[in-house]
Amino acid sequence: MSTQVVAGVDTPCGYQQITSLSAAQALTVPANARWALIVPQTQAVRWRDDADPSATVGIPLVPGQVLQYTGNLKSIKFIEQTASAALNIAYYG
Repeated sequence: MSTQVVAGVDTPCGYQQITSLSAAQALTVPANARWALIVPQTQAVRWRDDADPSATVGIPLVPGQVLQYTGNLKSIKFIEQTASAALNIAYYG
């Protein structure tokens, strides 16, 4: 596993865990959040920020892999590839 680094002067804005990923799910973005660390916990997921992902279409993330997402947080959506997926998200601004 790679080392996770949160550097700079960004302020923590909140945390979210999503456990219902059988359909494409958007994030619940806290006020002032500009970027997020996103980590699948139990099963692989897929994401897209231009359309809804499906279990077979989108960019895959495996459990423990960290996505540092700095795009439009309100556009990104996730779906599980296998049942029982969960996502942990830390927001920063």
